[in-house]
Amino acid sequence: MDDKIKFEIEFVIQSSPQLLYQYLATPSGLSEWFADNVNSRGEKFLFIWDGTEEEAKMLKKKTDEFVRFTWVENEDDSYFEMKIIVDEITKDVSLFITDFAEEDEMDEAKMLWENQVSDLKQVLGSK
Repeated sequence: MDDKIKFEIEFVIQSSPQLLYQYLATPSGLSEWFADNVNSRGEKFLFIWDGTEEEAKMLKKKTDEFVRFTWVENEDDSYFEMKIIVDEITKDVSLFITDFAEEDEMDEAKMLWENQVSDLKQVLGSK
């Protein structure tokens, strides 16, 4: 198996950190933009897309700041993290995504995040 490469992308989101966090850390929020449906039991999250289920474990979270998940079937140390960054001067809110992909899947992985975050912005009424 190829080693996965860490990548980071940033999106400016017109939202309060508190509201944005609800869409990143709760099953109801995540099912609005990230997956067709999301269920959780404790730190285990079940993401459902077109009838396909993927289980993830929430590794870390800090209210109104970030959430970090790992896919349960992963056999490596990869994870995906969604971090909320607020510019101290302008107060602009950014969503900072950290994820891992194999080199030949990097463009596809980034495009997937761009599409997902585009859906999130629509739900939030952000541009």
